[in-house]
Order: sequence, then structure tokens, then C-alpha cells
Amino acid sequence: MSARINHFSVAPTLMQPMLDLEERLRASGLEHSLIELVKLRVSQINGCAYCIHMHTHDARANGESEDRLHLLNAWHESSLYSGRERAALSWAESLTRIESSRAAEATYQTMAAQFSEEDQVALTLVITTINAWNRIAIGFAIPHPTSSKASAA
Repeated sequence: MSARINHFSVAPTLMQPMLDLEERLRASGLEHSLIELVKLRVSQINGCAYCIHMHTHDARANGESEDRLHLLNAWHESSLYSGRERAALSWAESLTRIESSRAAEATYQTMAAQFSEEDQVALTLVITTINAWNRIAIGFAIPHPTSSKASAA
């Protein structure tokens, strides 16, 4: 699989605000592990191989456990996630599946009980940006990196 275009090369000034937003979100005060879990879960829902690869590796590099990474797709049934993480993941799923969820009040209230208003904005922007990145990567067919060991299968 090869990319349709390199969006960074084609339109660097259009891509820069996305990169700037990512930088601000990293400095927002939200836990890095929470941000990575949300980005990975949204990418799983959207089926974005590039972003699943990236955020799995980023989470591991920052100490995330293999069990939590493997069970993320079934977080509803796992006791490995905190109440705060569960609220964030629920909000992330709701906003990613907005056409059916309509960002239900109960989901919002659960999230709001765990996050300050400023953190609610930051979390919502994390969800918004990863959905945008997924659409860019999928739309432009950006391939995920492969190692020779992984591609031998």
C-alpha cells in the first residue's frame, strides 16, 4: 500500500495548525496515558491502521501495559481501567459515533463528573483531532510502518 499524497509536503501551512493543536493538547494537563488510550480507542473504531500502530507504540513507550492495550477494544468488560479512563473512553466512543449516540446526556454527565470544564474541552479536542487524523490517514491511504519481522508473516 502506498500513500495517495503526502499531506505534510503538499500543504504544510494547512497542516501546521493541526500540529500546533496537538502540542497544546499535550501540555493541557490531561494525563499522557489517558490521551493515548483515547487516541487508540478512536482509531480502533475508525479502523485507522496508521494511527492504531502509532498510538499502540506511543502508549507502550510510555509504560502502558500489554493487558490494557490488548483489552482496550473491550474496555467495557474489563476492570483494568479507572473511572476517569472509562468516562473518557465512553465520551470518545460517543463523539466518534455521533450519528447514533447524539452525545447522550448520561454519557456527558459521567464524563463531566470526572473532568473539570477545561479538561472537558481538552478531552473533546483530543477526540476531535484524532478523528481528523484518522480521516486524513485513511483518506490519503497513509501506510503504517512495518518491520521486516512483521511483514514476513
